[in-house]
This record gives sequence, structure tokens and C-alpha cells, in this order.
Amino acid sequence: MKLILADSNEIIRIGLRTLLSTERNIQIVGEARNNEELIALNKAFDANIILVDYTSKGFSIDVIPQILQKKPDLSVVAITPEQSAQTLVNALRSGVKSYIKKDCDSSEIIDSIRETWRGNKFFCGQILETIRDASIDVNDIDFESFSCEPITLSERETEIITMISEGLTNIMIADSLCLSNHTINTHRKNIMAKLGVKNTAGIVIYAVKTNLVSPNKFLFAADSNS
Repeated sequence: MKLILADSNEIIRIGLRTLLSTERNIQIVGEARNNEELIALNKAFDANIILVDYTSKGFSIDVIPQILQKKPDLSVVAITPEQSAQTLVNALRSGVKSYIKKDCDSSEIIDSIRETWRGNKFFCGQILETIRDASIDVNDIDFESFSCEPITLSERETEIITMISEGLTNIMIADSLCLSNHTINTHRKNIMAKLGVKNTAGIVIYAVKTNLVSPNKFLFAADSNS
């Protein structure tokens, strides 16, 4: 398999290069220090896999859909420090196939590359724990809705997001805002479409991440249409 390393930290690249050089079926065809170098290397080499820390200096999550648009068969393995559940979800929606942490042991890093090359998804135990603690099912993530465009919410939608995150039901929100239950249902559907989530947990994660509610109100109540 042909692999591109992408990380702005030279020490990290040296460490990964040294580790992967012991694997006879892995060939490192290039190393990128920023988005621009990654895009150029992706064009120049017929790589199978990109191992990237999109959180490191000079990189951004936006580069992933850009390179996959050119080469949709390419597999992306993210290797980053610890991230929030919503950041992980955004990465998966952007096109990341497998996800591991930088403090994973060497065998887990190699396994992630092997399994991804075979067409499988791979998540280290710490990443899975973060996602599960947020009550997120990876299989429920809406991968098709990812967009690099900023999310634009109306004042009313922001207000409803806050109320949902505080545990209010649709009926309670409708009563508080003097709106019909049908109107709240419509707002709720529009909000989920804009955020690219499929349940209340996704709405609450967004609210916490954007400081609409404090973490101690991180409630994952079941969706309610009543």
C-alpha cells in the first residue's frame, strides 16, 4: 500500500515514518506539512491511504473532502490528540474512514492502516469510548450532509436548540413559545438537517460545543414527538 503522512510536527512524522518503515507492505510516498502540500502530494502520487492529523498547525478538516473529491477511492486515517465527540463526528462526516489517537500503541496504529487498506473502518478503543459516552451510533451519522459551509441558524432555531438541550419536550417548548406542536416539530427537523444530525444527542452536542448550554446540562433525552 502507498501512504502519505500528513502532520506539521516533524518529530511526529519521524516517529511514524520509523514505525511504518518496519512494515514491508507499507510504502511512504510523501510527507505533508500543511494542507497545500497534502493536496499537491495527493495529485502527484497514486496513494491508497493518507494518515493525517487534521488538527495540527497548517491543516484543517476542510482538506479532507477536497482531496476525496479528486480521488474518492482514497482512504483517510485520522491520528490526532484527544477530541470532543462532535469533532470526531465532523471528521467522519468529512470523509475520515478510520480514527486513532496519537497515544495509541504502535500495533494499534499499524492495525488501523492495515484494516483501512482492506476496506474496513477502524477506531481505537479510546475513540469508541468517546463516541459511545456521547450516545452516538457511528452507523447513524449522516455522512451525505457534510458541507464546508458555515451553519446558519435563525434566532428562533437557536432558542429551540437551547430548550431541547435543557431537556424540554416538544409540548413544553410549544407552550413556552406560544407555538403549535407541529411548528416545533418542523423547527426540530430543520435544525437536524442543518446540523447534519439524526437525534437529540446530536443537537445537544452542538449546543454544548457552541456554549449554548453548559456541560452540566448535557442531557441525552430520547427524541419526543409528543
